[in-house]
Amino acid sequence: MKLIIASNNSHKIGEIKKILSDKFDEILSLREAGIDHETVEDGTTFMENALKKAREISEISGECALADDSGICVDALGGAPGIFSARFAGEHGNDEKNNELLLEKLRGATDRSAHYTAAIALVYPDGKEVTFEGYMYGKIIHAPRGTGGFGYDPLFVLDGEERTVAEMTPEEKNAVSHRANALAGLLSKLS
Repeated sequence: MKLIIASNNSHKIGEIKKILSDKFDEILSLREAGIDHETVEDGTTFMENALKKAREISEISGECALADDSGICVDALGGAPGIFSARFAGEHGNDEKNNELLLEKLRGATDRSAHYTAAIALVYPDGKEVTFEGYMYGKIIHAPRGTGGFGYDPLFVLDGEERTVAEMTPEEKNAVSHRANALAGLLSKLS
């Protein structure tokens, strides 16, 4: 069975391919599938956005489509940046500016607890839909550390861990990440 990942984010695509590599015959990014499409993410929740992306790509491709919408939710900021994580500082995907703005907004905050959320939606060409949400809990530190990962990983320390997610190996991250948890939940629904 062929799977199209409804994303152009190379970091997400790499993580998803590693985690699902033995579950599908072929896993393709939008680019690899020759699909030039950008879904307007106008949902109010991670799951609404994930479902919209997966539905559109399944309809366009006639194949199974998997989409995720994910981000970081910081307790002291009322759950922000949430669904706006990738464009928190105004420019989509500028991790450095997003991290700077997050640190600025948390200046002086004593509660630095946060969690990553990943909503995963798998849509089949016949309209069947399977969804799951995964989480990773921790806290935001005061300055970035590490060179791995992406997004807010240099600022996020997982509960029970000393290192930031950006200091973990990709294999360590993929074993505990919000996306890995969501994909595992999704796979358990499929079996």
